[in-house]
Amino acid sequence: MPKPSAFELLAHPHTGDPKQMEARARDFASEMRTRRTVRHFASTPVSRGVIEACIDAAGAAPSGANRQPWHFVAVSDPATKRRIREAAEREEEAFYNGRAPREWLEALAPIGTDASKPFLEDAPWLIAVFAESWGVDMDGGRVRNYYVTESVGISVGFLIAALHRAGLGTLTHTPSPMRFLNEVLGRPENERPFLLLVAGIPADDARVPVLGKKAVPEYATFIDADRLPRGVDRRPRPAEPSSPEGVIKP
Repeated sequence: MPKPSAFELLAHPHTGDPKQMEARARDFASEMRTRRTVRHFASTPVSRGVIEACIDAAGAAPSGANRQPWHFVAVSDPATKRRIREAAEREEEAFYNGRAPREWLEALAPIGTDASKPFLEDAPWLIAVFAESWGVDMDGGRVRNYYVTESVGISVGFLIAALHRAGLGTLTHTPSPMRFLNEVLGRPENERPFLLLVAGIPADDARVPVLGKKAVPEYATFIDADRLPRGVDRRPRPAEPSSPEGVIKP
């Protein structure tokens, strides 16, 4: 068995003051509630430093066995963005003109999307996120990664929050299939395109659909000791065996 890693004392500004904790949590929730998906971007440049700092935040996400199975390709080069747009629109044409089931198109109708994706060139940055299906060791051999989809998804959440905090608008774009990104961006076969994140300053006349978000009671259940929801069984159950695939690093 490999030896455990060295450990260090946790360095984090935790506070035991309940009022401060809730205030900070509600401030963050309020800020994230202002986030909207943007499809109209200004041509205003955004510095590489801003994007790099946001990707740095994404890299702090937890991951299965700390494998960190992600790779980010940030693109500002106009010619490369053009190639990505052309390839993405080919897939979108197929999607909207036969590949997508009717129910899916009906769900998209209120948002007003179609096969045209000008934002892929208008926005100053495209960030292609790749999930590493397996890693590669010093000798070129395969190294197994764990909970890849979950880990990369958490990392993308960090990235979107960081971009929003920096004052940028974002759009998550997932043309299907996305393997053309490997070819355009020169990524190896062990990396699977996860999504394409469009980032930039929203245009002055950017418009977004009027959409509601669910309230917390609609998507969260709290099991408090003094107020158990109906149907919750208090009786202890035998512990289930742990997963052999590793754990998400705290």
